[in-house]
Amino acid sequence: MKVELVTNLKRQATKILADLHASKEPVLITEHGQPSAYLVDVEDYEFMQKRLQLLEGLSRGERAVIEGRVLNESEAKLKMSKWLK
Repeated sequence: MKVELVTNLKRQATKILADLHASKEPVLITEHGQPSAYLVDVEDYEFMQKRLQLLEGLSRGERAVIEGRVLNESEAKLKMSKWLK
């Protein structure tokens, strides 16, 4: 992973962004020697957001099973009948 100082980002934003788009490698921005932010390509960010939504849905499903909030096949078909027409 590439690391850049925030001052370099201010001075060379166009070059840093061009390198980011070419390499698709995230850039860690530091301030006063400490990590401050990540720069990531838009497509990579959107992909990560979709993956996170999927994982959250799976987690909700697992929680529902653990808590016993499940339906059998006929109950599910009845509940989903308006979408299954």
